[in-house]
Amino acid sequence: MEKEKTINALTFDAKEDGWETSQGFIMRQVPMPVLDEKKNPEDSLCIIVKINYAGVCGSDRGIWHRRSFKELMHQSLIKQGKTARILGHEFLGKIITQGSMVNPLYQLAAGNLVSGDSHVTCGNCYQCKIGQNNVCLNEKILGISTDGIFAEFVKIPAKNIWPVDVKKIRPEIAAMLDPFGNAVHAVSKVDVRGQSVAVFGAGPIGLFSILLLSHFGASNIIAVDVNEKNLAMAKELGAHEVIHIKNANLVADIEAVKKIRELTKGRGVDVAMEMAGPNSSVNNCLESTRRGGQVILFGLKDGDFVIPNFSRYIVKGLSIHGVIGRRIFETWQVAQSVLGDTQNGMQEKIWDVVLKQGKGTVINFTDFKKDSFEKAMNENPKVIFKM
Repeated sequence: MEKEKTINALTFDAKEDGWETSQGFIMRQVPMPVLDEKKNPEDSLCIIVKINYAGVCGSDRGIWHRRSFKELMHQSLIKQGKTARILGHEFLGKIITQGSMVNPLYQLAAGNLVSGDSHVTCGNCYQCKIGQNNVCLNEKILGISTDGIFAEFVKIPAKNIWPVDVKKIRPEIAAMLDPFGNAVHAVSKVDVRGQSVAVFGAGPIGLFSILLLSHFGASNIIAVDVNEKNLAMAKELGAHEVIHIKNANLVADIEAVKKIRELTKGRGVDVAMEMAGPNSSVNNCLESTRRGGQVILFGLKDGDFVIPNFSRYIVKGLSIHGVIGRRIFETWQVAQSVLGDTQNGMQEKIWDVVLKQGKGTVINFTDFKKDSFEKAMNENPKVIFKM
């Protein structure tokens, strides 16, 4: 009997590792993905991709520290009769083979360079049928509720794939089209032209949002974060003002809210974007928005939240928007157009400022070591694996 081929992958194993008793990702040998249409007819609509670059997302950091997606991951593993999950969902890779229906339906073929959306939607629920597939009732998320892309080769549904021209978008940045699309979705949820906007959380998607806010014409952009290095990046990417906060407790940071009101003639911002997730950051966001203003909630953290004096936000007449994922594939088209425009300098800013020209941010997958990788994550808002 021919020995099953295996590949390297970064994983979490609920049985071997334990959520409460471990931290980080574990490099393991996993079976090489294959297409077998006789055994699995749905493989006719799938592709095998050799991963070239893989981005590490804020949700991956949450899993690393065991702060996010515990229930979703464990429930999906039980449902699938498995204990181990291959992590990760941001990627650029090359198609090496495809199912029999992929080329006729999606015009994809071996050799194509592709990225793809991390939300695998059903296409049949009410939300999918009315064009809201980013909130699909039956979605699976790569690297969380189904196996992801932190592996040398992966199998992905062809419907999730987005072809990439690396002559227009450099490969390291193309690997981040998924999180950049999060920022496009969040920033385009409301009309930000001429508006004052506070961005709470200057992590990767917060930084991308600041870059996009500047491009889309926000009049006053205020970045708020606990990390001074990230705030310096925010300034380089277009923030007019930055506020360093130290309070990470439940309640809002009174000094930060006071400063935002001073910067907005006492009113508060027109639009507040919560991009980090902690309870305190949500309360900062709500407190800093003017009466009748708009609140964008994007950051994710597990657990229950407390909002003191909740009634005041109803009295203020706030419009609160929850943003998840990307609009598939409308957001992707906008992201590609913006990044592919050589006149706006966005790619250069992302490469030079966020990725520091690859210095300490682009890491060889085969060199993965837990301690050195965690150090890289602590020192940089964005880290990318080169496969």
